[in-house]
Amino acid sequence: KKAGRPFDAVILDLTVPGGMGGKLAIEKLLKIDPGIKAVVSSGYSNDPIMTEYRKYGFCGVVAKPYKIKELSETLYSVIARI
Repeated sequence: KKAGRPFDAVILDLTVPGGMGGKLAIEKLLKIDPGIKAVVSSGYSNDPIMTEYRKYGFCGVVAKPYKIKELSETLYSVIARI
C-alpha cells in the first residue's frame, strides 16, 4: 500500500510451519487495509477457518490440493467483488 500499487488480492496459507499463518496474517492485513481481498488456502479443509472463512475476514477459500481452474475461479469471484 505504501508503494502506491495495491494488490488485487492475496492468497494466504492457513498453516506456515515456522512462519506466520493465514489467521494472524489476515488480522494484520485488515488493520492496514480493511478492504483487502484475501483468499485462505489449506489442506486442512475441516478447520473452522476454512468453513467459516468470512467470519475471519477472508473473501474466498480454496482447499488444497486444488486445480488451477478452481484457484482462478475463486480469484476471479473475489477480485470481481466491489
